[in-house]
Amino acid sequence: MKKTLLTLLTALFAITAFSQNDKLIKHNGEKLEVKVLKVGETTITYKYPGEDAEQTIGKFAVASITYGTSGRKEEISEKIVISGEDDWEKVQILTDKAQVIGLKKGEDVRGKTNGLLSYNTAGSADKKATRRIKEAAAKTGAPFILLTSDKNDGFGVKQSIKNGTAYTY
Repeated sequence: MKKTLLTLLTALFAITAFSQNDKLIKHNGEKLEVKVLKVGETTITYKYPGEDAEQTIGKFAVASITYGTSGRKEEISEKIVISGEDDWEKVQILTDKAQVIGLKKGEDVRGKTNGLLSYNTAGSADKKATRRIKEAAAKTGAPFILLTSDKNDGFGVKQSIKNGTAYTY
């Protein structure tokens, strides 16, 4: 009798523990059963059930979290859909590598202004280079760019060069 009671209690505990998992939904459609430990400014830290190793994912990769203990659903980030080069304004430029954890690395992109014969102010050169790198990412369907270099040159004539890596869901 004691053995049966112990088995039932163990099974009940296992079912209860399993149902307490949080559901993390990624923008790529993947659903993870995890225990969310921390939702930070740019990342989410979690563990898989039965494991001690902490995992980290950038918030841009995550659509929502449904907490197992309360059932509360928290929207994390909105999915950015890029249909082509015309959507360049939707592209986000990121500067922290942690923000792209969980996203898929794409191709390198570049945006620059013309050099010698174009007379740009520092501000206009930067705006043109930003637009061009965003257009390059949008052309590949990528909603994010991890900026790897941002350089302004010129001897009275301003030139801006921006390099980065495109990321998708």
